[in-house]
Amino acid sequence: MYPSNRFRVLSLLRARKITQMSSFLATCGTIIVLLGGIWDSASHELKIPETFWTVQHATIYSGASLIACSAIAAMLVLNHCEDKFMKKGIIVILLGAMLQVIGGYADYNFHVIYGIDGLVTPSHLTVETGLLLSAIGGFITLSKSQSSILLKITPISIMAILLSAAWIGFNLILLFSAVVLCVPVFQLFYSGCAVM
Repeated sequence: MYPSNRFRVLSLLRARKITQMSSFLATCGTIIVLLGGIWDSASHELKIPETFWTVQHATIYSGASLIACSAIAAMLVLNHCEDKFMKKGIIVILLGAMLQVIGGYADYNFHVIYGIDGLVTPSHLTVETGLLLSAIGGFITLSKSQSSILLKITPISIMAILLSAAWIGFNLILLFSAVVLCVPVFQLFYSGCAVM
């Protein structure tokens, strides 16, 4: 085999492994963000003081960091990916990670300015949209994986998509019917209803 052909084959194999790792990190990061979000909501119920630097937010942004690492790894191999469907999945992960970074920075500034943050804020909706995109991108790349181990976590990836979409849906319902829905859920999401 010629050295140039051998290099091409090795780079394609490396690209496939990195893409598989990227899809795994995107899925795991999405699950961690969702769990951190549930934990953050529970802390609202327990009336724990709300600042940006809480363990709950650290959990959320550690998951977002995994997604960002996933995006960086995927970006390194984007030009070596020959499968157009896989390339689209990588681009969706990249877009999702960028939205989460932008939304996370805006969320930090929101906390600095206002102290408390609401459930339905532009920063949260940006992070949640990025989360949904990252979950979708992770699913797309996982579904094209040739690894039997990664294919086994595809149902988890589907669950991450559904939960991310439900999270955005719930927040949009709160946004458009705030008075009706904030009364029954006021105690759990009191700060979210207060911002509207």
